[in-house]
Amino acid sequence: MGELAALTTAFLWSFTSLFFTSASRRIGAYWVNKLRIPFAVIFLGTTLLISTGTFFPETVSSRSAFFLIASGVIGLSIGDFFLFSAFVMLGTRLTLLVFSVSPIITALIAWIFLGETIGIWGLTGIALTLSGVAWVSMERRVEIAAPTKETAHKKGLGLLMALGGASGQAIGLVLAKAGMSEGVTPLPATFIRMLSAAAAVWLFGLLRGDSAELVTVIKNRRAILLALGGSVCGPFLGVWMSLVSIRHTETGIAAAIMATVPVLVIPLVILVYKEKVSARAVIGAVITVAGIFLLFLK
Repeated sequence: MGELAALTTAFLWSFTSLFFTSASRRIGAYWVNKLRIPFAVIFLGTTLLISTGTFFPETVSSRSAFFLIASGVIGLSIGDFFLFSAFVMLGTRLTLLVFSVSPIITALIAWIFLGETIGIWGLTGIALTLSGVAWVSMERRVEIAAPTKETAHKKGLGLLMALGGASGQAIGLVLAKAGMSEGVTPLPATFIRMLSAAAAVWLFGLLRGDSAELVTVIKNRRAILLALGGSVCGPFLGVWMSLVSIRHTETGIAAAIMATVPVLVIPLVILVYKEKVSARAVIGAVITVAGIFLLFLK
């Protein structure tokens, strides 16, 4: 169940990437990131209220709430801020390449703090999966002129941002699993994480003084609908399934399967953007599928 939930998460996030890319072209990545979390809070809160009759079940202890709140702020707020910044500084492919180390960081942190062990087949599966993702992410590298001091500084900062995003997601997943250790189920855990992330993101916006821009942003109905669709697939269903995954399998294995978005998005960009698929992308997809197969059999 854990591996299947992780694969479902990756599929959902593949659709999310298309929705958010199209929305970002209209209103910018900053506002897409800022709107997606409140949308998800509404969806999650409504689902939780209908299914349980309450937003905060009494089974959530103060310890669990602490870990889940910290997970939301670090993983969904700070980590995603670093990730979106890296996309701007490095570009999508290089950022995803650096970000692919996130499952390794996740497995290491889970081993240290949760005592999780993966085993030789699990490690082999993670290595194969990440190799396929890296192979696809490195495709179509663009040669540039010798870097200036300014571009070198920007690239270095972008690399740090990408590593920060990878670390943020890793820490967020491990904290989420710790928060569910006392019987909290994935749905309320996801709601608490998302609510804390929304509070952090919008508090930052208030301090930044960008509230006046909101009126202009919400007038772009097309962008809002795209952000809404991405929120359903990503922060709502996708993040929910990611917690189902780490509840039922090792956190590092779940993170490795969820990192396959660059590969799973290939057939979607063929259908939506009419892009041609190279032999390199096909080989990377095959390697990734082989790694996932090992993770399911581990």
